[in-house]
Amino acid sequence: MISLILFAILLVLASGFFTWNMMKVRSNILLGREINRSDRKGERWKTLLLVAFGQKKMFNRPIPALLHFCIYAAFVITQIELIEIFVDGLAGTHRVFKESLGGFYTFMVSFIEILSVLAFIATLAFLARRNLLKIPRFVKSELNGWPKLDANLILFAEITLICFIFMMNGADEVLYSQGQSHFEGTGSFGFSISSLIGQWLFGGLSIESLHLVERIGWWGHILMVFGFLNYLPYSKHFHVVLAFPNTFYSNLDAKGKFSNMEAVTAEVKLMLDPNADPYAAPAADVVPQRFGAKDVADLTWKNLLDSYTCTECGRCTSVCPANQTGKLLSPRKIMMDTRDRLVEYGDGLRKNGKDFVDGKSLLGDYISEEEIWACTSCNACVQECPINIDPLAIIIDLRRFLVMEESKMPTELAGMLTNIENNGAPWQFSPADRLKWSEE
Repeated sequence: MISLILFAILLVLASGFFTWNMMKVRSNILLGREINRSDRKGERWKTLLLVAFGQKKMFNRPIPALLHFCIYAAFVITQIELIEIFVDGLAGTHRVFKESLGGFYTFMVSFIEILSVLAFIATLAFLARRNLLKIPRFVKSELNGWPKLDANLILFAEITLICFIFMMNGADEVLYSQGQSHFEGTGSFGFSISSLIGQWLFGGLSIESLHLVERIGWWGHILMVFGFLNYLPYSKHFHVVLAFPNTFYSNLDAKGKFSNMEAVTAEVKLMLDPNADPYAAPAADVVPQRFGAKDVADLTWKNLLDSYTCTECGRCTSVCPANQTGKLLSPRKIMMDTRDRLVEYGDGLRKNGKDFVDGKSLLGDYISEEEIWACTSCNACVQECPINIDPLAIIIDLRRFLVMEESKMPTELAGMLTNIENNGAPWQFSPADRLKWSEE
């Protein structure tokens, strides 16, 4: 009874804290401007299935893709075993599905164990890639401190979780063979890995010690799950939840297509309308919008969802031509800075009310002008991202603010814009001289 009550309390606390964090994340994302991503439903479901479930874009780099797929598959399939643990925890049973599912139960647990071994190997490989091989995209300056620790913590947690699984199953195999398991009967469960290593690891232990090891494995497993669940909102691994809605709401337009600013478009249409009254007062409910974006509230909710979904894998930065030539820009840092500022700003609003002003902004305090002007707008980062995050959309809106609100731009760009205004082209030649090149 004590065990049932303790499990129920932990379940309520873990679920409640996770729900509270999810509500905070949702309210932060909804601080962004509205953007319509409800069109082309069929195409969106296809993108979700291929990119999020099918890991399609991961396989642009086969080796890390295979390693990641092992962890991903183990994570998804293990949820089946987790259902049984929840039922056992609340009902006081042990392996409640064993008798009803028979051989299929043994097959499923065996399959989960094989995936767990593959995930264990993949986790060790990822630890080596980050800490021993030092793959270039994992040693960038934006990963110093918490981001690096976060990545390593979750990998060590995965190893610990797998060890608990095999403690639980291995000790139970030995207990069952001696007729001492919580599950009635004798023999062998026949689990693919535990039936082999159970006797080797735990065969010499007493019955009391075996029960203790099995319970440590069971409770350790579920405590790691509860801990991981509530660690997610503070970690880059939040993408295991948000990758699915993020890919569903992807930008389905061609990569080279930039969005128009509605306020500017409306103004141009007004100028071209001979029947329009230029002196008409604006509607009372129209709230003036900033041109471009200075802070996170000026971005769209999809930009903010992107920032929470970023995996910090660095594929975007590794293909960025500006970053490759030593410039300050890192698309991964753009997303990380946006998320950090959003968390700070959202917490400030909840604590101080809707009139909260801290004197900070995304542009200037987090992202510098040098970074955004280094971007070539090539869309390589957008193309490379495995979950369809769009750093370029944020960069373009930050640029728009500088140009349209503060009239700030590099001198080379100012000259080009002057030429376009005067000559109708970026070059410093009058339209009448455009064909002179053909005279030779």
